[in-house]
Order: sequence, then C-alpha cells, then structure tokens
Amino acid sequence: MNMQLTKSQIGLDGVPAAETVLSHVDGERGELIIAGDHVAELAAQSSFEGVTARLWNAASGRALTEANVRASLGAARERAFARLADLLPATHGLSIVDGFRAAIAALRAENGLEPEAVIVGAFPVIAGALVQRAAGGNAIAPDPTASHAADTLSMLLARKPAPRQVAALNAYFVTVCDHGMNASTFTTRVVASTQADLFAAIAAGYCALTGPLHGGAPEPVLEMLDAIGTRERIAPWVDAALARGERLMGFGHRIYKVRDPRADVLKTAIERLATNGTDLPFASEVETYIREALRREKPDRRLDTNVEFFTAILLDALGIPRQAFTPIFAVARVAGWTAHAREQQRTGRLIRPSSLYLGPKPAHVPD
Repeated sequence: MNMQLTKSQIGLDGVPAAETVLSHVDGERGELIIAGDHVAELAAQSSFEGVTARLWNAASGRALTEANVRASLGAARERAFARLADLLPATHGLSIVDGFRAAIAALRAENGLEPEAVIVGAFPVIAGALVQRAAGGNAIAPDPTASHAADTLSMLLARKPAPRQVAALNAYFVTVCDHGMNASTFTTRVVASTQADLFAAIAAGYCALTGPLHGGAPEPVLEMLDAIGTRERIAPWVDAALARGERLMGFGHRIYKVRDPRADVLKTAIERLATNGTDLPFASEVETYIREALRREKPDRRLDTNVEFFTAILLDALGIPRQAFTPIFAVARVAGWTAHAREQQRTGRLIRPSSLYLGPKPAHVPD
C-alpha cells in the first residue's frame, strides 16, 4: 500500500500518545493548565514543593502535602551532597550541561526516600556543585530546612539569596515544571513504559532536554541581545537577520499559535525582581520590534514570544551562569518528568509507534 504522511503526521503533531491528568496545553488559545490550575494562578500562589506534591499525588493517587515534599526534598538534597564524591568524578573535563548528564546517570535509590525525591532533590545539588567547580570554588552544602528555590540559589551563588530572588526562581520553577507531552516528557514516558526504573527514565528525559530545539534555547537569547547591543541597533539588526533567513531565538513555538502564556508569567516575575542588573526595558523593546517584524515579514506564520525569551532574562538577572541554564531548567522540569513516569507506569502501556518504510524491497517473493 502506497501511504503518504504529512510533515506534521511524521512529527506526531496532534497524535495522543497517553492519557494524563497532569497538564494540558492549548496552543490555539495560549492556555497551559498544570495540576488543575492555569499557570499564571499557580505561579502566583504555589511553591515548587506545593505544585510538586500536586503532580505526584495526581500521578500516583497518594496524598502528599506541601510540607511532606519540602521535608523529603530537604533530606534528599543532604543525601545527594554526601554522595558528590561518587557522582562528580565522571564529570571532569565536561561542560556543565554534559557533566550534569553524567552525574544524574549515577543516581541510585536511597534507603528511606522515595526515588522521586532522591532525583528531584539531587538535581540542584549537582547543578550547584558543577557551577561552583567551574568558578574555581567548592560545592556549597544544602540547607534541608530551606525551600527548594532558596537552597538552589544558595548552592548556585554561594551566598544567601534575597527574598525577591527566591520568589523569582520559585515562579520560574512552577511555571516550567510541566508542559504536556513535550519532547523530554515524551522520552521519559517512552522509557518508563518499558518498566525501566525511574532513574533511567529521568536520565533519558534530560538527554532530550539538552537539544537546542528544546531546553537549549535560553542561552542563545542572551547572545542575540548581546549582539544587538543598543536600542539604535534593534531595527537594523533584526531586519538583517530576517533577510538572511535566520531564526530569532525566543520566538515561535511548535504548539502555541499565540503568545506563550508562560512568557507573561516570567515577565511579571522579572518586574517584581526589580534589580538594576535586569535588562528588561531593553529586552522588552527588542521583543516588541521582533513581534512586529515577524508579523510583517512572515504574515502566513503565527510566531510570538515563547518562554525561552524571558527565561534567559530572569536567570541572567539572578546571576546564574548561562552554561547552567539547561540544568536549571531540568531542576524544575524534573517534577513533571517524575510524575509522568509514574503515571505511565501505573496507567499506561508500552509505547511502540509504527513507522512508514520507504526503503527498497526484495524483488522476489519467498516460498
């Protein structure tokens, strides 16, 4: 049978691969629902521990509280710090992004802690240790009594963060903790569907995240802003880039046909951060011009601001090194990955799509 597939069908656009109660993305309406609430409401009202509890409960039918999760993550961060001597040797000579991959691949079950907590708790400890080593320092011990966002910043910055900084990072963590069937979540669910353990599924999810079409986009946003440099160069730089057919980082999304709802949540978080080091006024001018230019130059395509644009500005304003942006994305998204893996193992089946063979076939028919 001669069957032809469209480009979107080959990319599985709009093809359900699982049933989930965790999050919902409506690209036409610009809507993101996580654990039953719109992302803007959740980011304004919930802690990372709170939304993680909701995701884990929905995935597994448990009844964890925010306090339960905060305590387990605090204990898990302590355990991970104690195991850094075992986790870090494989990371020597690697970038922060690649070193993070090597270290999380060495995570294992810990007595008295759920695997989900072991993984989510270890992520910021590993990221902080790699950032400190790259700066010539030593890993900072975690504070199990601190919030996940506060402790993450302390380990990254080697100092106690201001409350407004903690609030900004917490808003980021909540905003990007889950996002439907994105590439890394799908990868996580595929591995989990084989009944591989949670550690294998999460390591696979992180590998998918490192691709530049997924979690690797925030750093190039800052490179673009650096290249533009001044207000006077916005129009000529953007126009020249579009004339060369270049992709403008931080704009366009595979799912959203309108503005990414997470962009405004993070823009609000940056405004509340209100530090002198925040380049929000300049970045906002760049965003406004690019949106106008894209509507003018590509009227047949609906390209708008995505989450990566303001992610870059927020993380940079917090003093997080650009090389650590992808691991910090993972520190947040791992809440969703662990929930999706458990949901897949509990309610799903082996994910095994088919392919359309286009290669040569034997000329003879076997007897």
